[in-house]
Amino acid sequence: MSDDRHTISANGLSATVLAHGAELCSLETADGLELVWQAGPEWRRHAPLLFPIVGRLRGDQLHHGGKSYPMTQHGFARDSRFEWVERREDFCRLVLTDSSETRSRYPFAFRFVVTYLLHEADLDVAFEIENPGDEILPASVGWHPAFNWPLLPGTAKGSYHLHFSNEEPAPIRRLKDGLLRAEPVPSPIAGKTLALSERLFDDDAVILDRLASHSVRYAADRGPSLEISWRDFRELGVWSKPGGAPFLCIEPWRGFASPSDFDGEFSSKPGLMHIKPGEKRTLSYRVGVR
Repeated sequence: MSDDRHTISANGLSATVLAHGAELCSLETADGLELVWQAGPEWRRHAPLLFPIVGRLRGDQLHHGGKSYPMTQHGFARDSRFEWVERREDFCRLVLTDSSETRSRYPFAFRFVVTYLLHEADLDVAFEIENPGDEILPASVGWHPAFNWPLLPGTAKGSYHLHFSNEEPAPIRRLKDGLLRAEPVPSPIAGKTLALSERLFDDDAVILDRLASHSVRYAADRGPSLEISWRDFRELGVWSKPGGAPFLCIEPWRGFASPSDFDGEFSSKPGLMHIKPGEKRTLSYRVGVR
């Protein structure tokens, strides 16, 4: 059994998870179809975890208690080695805890547990953020899974849509230089359906910060589809690399990038969870292969 990765399987579906970043690097069907982007030159990641921030802080600086700490986009979890807690045929659990190294960038105690479980044709992913310290833990968390686009090779990218469980009439948010623009813009979602095209991402991610849905279906008119659902996440990002790339990220978030005019105390940043000492938050995401 490798310390660097673990593959789980059930009912013909298999998923491989790396200790580095607790990152899902493969989700493969019984007939060998890979659904997860394989970290090609357009983007060298698969499905990174976002913690303790989602997006970027102004100046890449976290301010707390009169001090400033360096904090790069999406935080440090995606570049940290997690420890294996438990590994079984259809399940694995990993953990990242605070250390002197993390405290040099994020001066808080935390325990971040990530669980992957295959059940029938579904991959269940759970995030548990616990506060073992003696002060409020301000944090955000998100997942950044990139799925192949198209899912079925040879299918036109423009034939794919996202079909939301509810209508999504609210304006969306966009980014400028990695920060949240002040003004929302009209949603490109027509009722419950978002038509996918490369031009959709000319202005970076589509950010739903007034999300009405709890699930979405990623599908074309033929081939496999993904049924994606989430619990306790409040925002959703949809992204592909501007200029075109063969992947689509469907990202549940609890938090978002700093507004362009925010440069204050980190605990006052919009969108954060505030976890009391001794408490924890659990959020989950499901990918169903159909």
